[in-house]
Amino acid sequence: MKAAGRRAFLRMLGAGAGLTGLALAGCATPEILPKSGRRVVVVGGGFGGAIAAKYLRLFDPTLEVILIERNRRYVACPFSNQVITGLRDFEGLTLGYDALASRYGVRLLFDEVTAIDPATTTVVTRSGRVRYDRLVLAPGIDFRTELIDGYDPRTTPELMPHAWQAGPQTLLLKRQLEAMPDGGRVLISVPAAPYRCPPGPYERACLIAAWLRRHKPRAKVIVLDANPDITAMGALFREAWKTRHAGMIEYLPATRVSGVDTAAGAFVVEGVESVRGDVLNLIPPQRAGAIAARADLVEEGGHWCPVDPRSFESTRHPGVHVIGDAAIAGAMPKSGYAANAQAKVCALNVLALMNGKPPHELDGINVCYAAIGEDEDISIAQVFRVADGRIVAAPVPGGASPANLSRGRLEHRYAESWLRNILAEMSG
Repeated sequence: MKAAGRRAFLRMLGAGAGLTGLALAGCATPEILPKSGRRVVVVGGGFGGAIAAKYLRLFDPTLEVILIERNRRYVACPFSNQVITGLRDFEGLTLGYDALASRYGVRLLFDEVTAIDPATTTVVTRSGRVRYDRLVLAPGIDFRTELIDGYDPRTTPELMPHAWQAGPQTLLLKRQLEAMPDGGRVLISVPAAPYRCPPGPYERACLIAAWLRRHKPRAKVIVLDANPDITAMGALFREAWKTRHAGMIEYLPATRVSGVDTAAGAFVVEGVESVRGDVLNLIPPQRAGAIAARADLVEEGGHWCPVDPRSFESTRHPGVHVIGDAAIAGAMPKSGYAANAQAKVCALNVLALMNGKPPHELDGINVCYAAIGEDEDISIAQVFRVADGRIVAAPVPGGASPANLSRGRLEHRYAESWLRNILAEMSG
């Protein structure tokens, strides 16, 4: 047998063994929440999952919808950069799920999903098995830390926090900034795209620079970007760096952090150059949440989940829909607003498919706000549709902030309003 054929055969045996093991484990696991009617299970209660669960019930109140989420309280990642510099706390970014149950009839299961078996339409949690007719998966992201030499997933984040999932890492980065001496250097590594929240690292650089100017004016921010250029709103960020943060931010494109030296407090660039800093914000390369890979929903040789661009149904396993950051959604960015839009279209099309009707065409929108200072924001708005089997962006006249940043304070108010509204929609 040729080597390539033998590898394919072994992969097939491995996949079969995995499914057999899962089936056996599923048989040994008790069924919970026995199914009596049509049911959709939603896994993940973030910007995509919470909205999908809510709108499935709004579109069809006879449908049983179960939302499985590990945490009873959700902390939003958008705007968490402002927590780092003390502009807000987590209270305004934290929400619960009680209203989804009381107002909309979503059944809540606070548990951890350990496996998904599309063949038997079963979700396995630590408590037991839950059966479904269709599954909506919103697993978010995980990190590809294996690409960074010297990175220990247990200890490195405590020294070089990513703060890319809002919570303890965010507060750790805040404490490190506060403890840094004046004249110190803050290093921010930007991973190769795609990653969650394209403008996020550059916004973080702006906010930290603004904070440093007030508290530690001799300090500096150095952005090491694995991408050849700023990935979102590049001209606007450059203008902000020139006019709002002159001399505070140094930007290094095409500079990939390939390793870390925790003892020396340094990033290793392309395995050659060592760059030292006082605060090291290491944002690793990213992939779909681990449960998606375990369920064989990730593309062969890739890191994200291929989906039908209209219904967000997996192209690998029918009956499973993937939304949010984990999905390959063409031109749509990995953002909270995009996940919200995908969730509504997905919910509509889940019901269409369950009722034997053709899926509706995608009509999606995304607006990304990014802070460039304590009371100024920039934004970009995009409209998305399906063309030639993929999601593309349609031109939006006036969809970006003015090049001279003249609407910064007004857009700051818009951004605050957007945050309040989307969190209110998620929480019921």
